[in-house]
Amino acid sequence: MLKQRIITALVLVAFLLPALAAPRVWPFAVLTLLLIGTAGWEWARLNGVAGGAALALGVLLAALCAAALLGGLADVPPPPLIWWSALLIWVLGGALVLRGGPEVWPRIVPAARLATGLALLWTAWLALTAAKTIGVNLILSTFCLVWAADIAAYFGGRAFGKHKLAPAISPGKSWEGVWSGMLGALALAAFWLWLDTILKMDSLSLYLRLYMRFGAIGLIGMVVFLCAVSVVGDLFESLVKRSAGAKDSSALLPGHGGVLDRVDALLPVFPIAMALLTV
Repeated sequence: MLKQRIITALVLVAFLLPALAAPRVWPFAVLTLLLIGTAGWEWARLNGVAGGAALALGVLLAALCAAALLGGLADVPPPPLIWWSALLIWVLGGALVLRGGPEVWPRIVPAARLATGLALLWTAWLALTAAKTIGVNLILSTFCLVWAADIAAYFGGRAFGKHKLAPAISPGKSWEGVWSGMLGALALAAFWLWLDTILKMDSLSLYLRLYMRFGAIGLIGMVVFLCAVSVVGDLFESLVKRSAGAKDSSALLPGHGGVLDRVDALLPVFPIAMALLTV
């Protein structure tokens, strides 16, 4: 399993890094468009849509992303209302859904579940593309916030985890893991601020932008907040899988599960980070 995970991760990185480094936005936009379209297919399957219908919804989501790309939304800043709408849905809607638990999710009208998921995936893709348009330093620093929080949460949870975070949704997660993840992200933010002062970057990092807008205390609060919504994204996908009786969103990525399993924590972070940067 570990060998499979490493090989799959290396293959993904081999595609991701050149797309990130490309001077034009379209290689990254097309790559992530394919991934988000696949995530849309997984989302449809997790919510009771099977066969060709699930594939059609994934293709529809990819087509909507392509329409946004061709329409110029990757070249100009999208309306901030998109980011703030995503923030409200993730924070308020996420809290309500997680409070209800896996038993409540199937009771929601299927069309509403499908539409909400596809809309959130589209918004996440749009935020990824917008961040890449601004600069590699911005998008990479945002990626690394989620990754640092996830890694620190894993090791902190294993070492200190005693109090379960959401046992009915994800029994392996603990409050100690969440706090460890936040500390890991804050340490990364401090390190990245230092990098911003000594290296010539193509753009300002997420952390420097937040520091310039909110000050040191505000930066700490915003990083903690983004870590919290990354946990919401992770738990939300776990809740949907549990309600569907699925271990993974699919088996497309050997050793990792599906695309949704890899990007669940990123989905709320990018649009919400873009919302904060409009303040």
